[in-house]
Amino acid sequence: MIKKIILLLFTYTILTTNVFSAGSSGGDGAKKLSSYDSAVNRIKKAKKYEKKGKEKKAKKMYNEALKYLYKANKEKPFDPDTLNYLGFANRKIDNIKDAEIYYLMGLEIDPKHNGINEYLGELYVYTDRHNLAVERLEVLKSCNCEEYEQLKAVIAGEASKY
Repeated sequence: MIKKIILLLFTYTILTTNVFSAGSSGGDGAKKLSSYDSAVNRIKKAKKYEKKGKEKKAKKMYNEALKYLYKANKEKPFDPDTLNYLGFANRKIDNIKDAEIYYLMGLEIDPKHNGINEYLGELYVYTDRHNLAVERLEVLKSCNCEEYEQLKAVIAGEASKY
């Protein structure tokens, strides 16, 4: 089953890679950001917009981040951090099925990835699969990390589940 998901995702990633160049600001000697770093910057901006209640702007930033993440995944396939953010950004724009596929692919590569386990657990809470969210929490239990505490709060209903 997992091999089918990986094959499906690989095919999906190749077919949906709509990327654009980051561009440069001219000959000012500034270092060009990687596709991954460009995506992370947009995700950070999107989170700030969400905190301010600017959902439309946040979703626009998540969509922009996805373009860079698809490119990053093509440049360096199957990197767990990229797959984590592919899942996260897709989840934030309500592409729940795609988000879950990316998270599961990331866990195939790195089963103890803190970010993936937290975000997948949040997705499970959001989709009313509490038992699966608790399984993700169990994976994080010994990490002594903020991802454990955040997922624990989401499961307990003390934090936003999305």
